[in-house]
Amino acid sequence: MNNQSFPRVIGLAGVDRNETSAALKYAGHLEWPMVLMAIWIVIEWYLQAKGAVPPNFVLITDWIIWGFFLFETVLLTTLVRNKSYYLIGNWVNLVIIILGFPVLWEEFPAAGVLRSLRLIVMAGILIHISSTARRILARNHLGTTLMIGFVITVMAGFLIAGLDPAIDTPWDGIWWAWVTVTTVGYGDVVPVSTEGRLFASFLILMGIGIFSMLTASFSAFFVSRDEKMVIQREQQILAKLELIEMRLHKIEKEVSHVAKAQQETSGK
Repeated sequence: MNNQSFPRVIGLAGVDRNETSAALKYAGHLEWPMVLMAIWIVIEWYLQAKGAVPPNFVLITDWIIWGFFLFETVLLTTLVRNKSYYLIGNWVNLVIIILGFPVLWEEFPAAGVLRSLRLIVMAGILIHISSTARRILARNHLGTTLMIGFVITVMAGFLIAGLDPAIDTPWDGIWWAWVTVTTVGYGDVVPVSTEGRLFASFLILMGIGIFSMLTASFSAFFVSRDEKMVIQREQQILAKLELIEMRLHKIEKEVSHVAKAQQETSGK
């Protein structure tokens, strides 16, 4: 299975790169709002798990999140040429819109477990980040690369705080995620549950990838700078050589003119 078919199978394909310019434009505009929405979904999940927010607040945010998914799906479906292809490739959005309708949770409280479906969005964000990271490495956008690492660290901090009983607050979770992603491993905050350790294993692998990406990005940045300096020096040398060539050509013409004049004088 190639890199393009896998996101389609799991329903997180996004807008195809061959689609209309308007669809690609608005899909790009919705990228970072979707990242922020994914972060908020994790934060809300943690707050609700700890009982730190009232039900009315959760209901309001449920409507906002559901409305955002509906708005994004309707807008992009309207803008793309192949609507069925887009909807099939993003079937998770349809599942979230249909099963995530807040009224359904009000009428059937047991259906509230479907709220966790929205965490699937995180997988889409991570998949999108991985493809974006490859483009970033090609363009050496270090700031965006660092922002991606920051977003992953914050999301991981809130998730581990909700998953593992040994990590009480999101701040401890973010500290643990930062130490884990950087592969430092102080050991002052560690997960004790099976779920927490499984998530930690995943984050360790991701941390290796993130820092490999950062190392490659910094290396590419400095190499590109060296290449630019070499190219500039080569251009300066070529310019000087061209100037020398022009002067030699001018001297040759003058010598040829002088020689011709001498031949004419001697002939007379």
